[in-house]
Amino acid sequence: MTRLKERYDSVIKAALKAEFEYANEMEIPRLDKIVINMGVGDATTDSKRVTQAVKELTAIAGQRPVVTKSRKSIAQFKLRENMAIGCKVTLRREMMYEFLDRLVCIALPRVRDFRGVSPTSFDGRGNYALGVKEQIIFPEIDYDKIEQVRGMDIIIVTTAKTDKEAKALLKGFDMPFIN
Repeated sequence: MTRLKERYDSVIKAALKAEFEYANEMEIPRLDKIVINMGVGDATTDSKRVTQAVKELTAIAGQRPVVTKSRKSIAQFKLRENMAIGCKVTLRREMMYEFLDRLVCIALPRVRDFRGVSPTSFDGRGNYALGVKEQIIFPEIDYDKIEQVRGMDIIIVTTAKTDKEAKALLKGFDMPFIN
């Protein structure tokens, strides 16, 4: 069992139950999944960029991502229907906790001028979205082997009903929110 899963079971669950006065164990919020999305805008001109993004996302997430394709053609962007334009991966269970641990403890502190993550990036239903400008903050990426610096979206999906509950859950996992 991963370090964060053990911490959730032993410490965070009890703290959330006491803070929000849940009657049932199943009401206590928990992490459901983490979705990592990497858009590759210049894939319209060079299709090899998507394969490079897939390699990088595989190294970061620990599992192979799905290539996302465009739904319709847009002439101004030189985009055709079913053209590969990015990749995404959904992490659950052990892989999810492992990734969150690496994100909070290793990757986020490596961001230049990092002061914390925004406490307002919740969607109103207990999910948190985080944007990362560079994939090189992850130690799995070799700086010398990357062709282009790309950003990614990280969405943390919880079973919390409100943003307040979700924020308390993520604070339990040491998510560095700005005060």
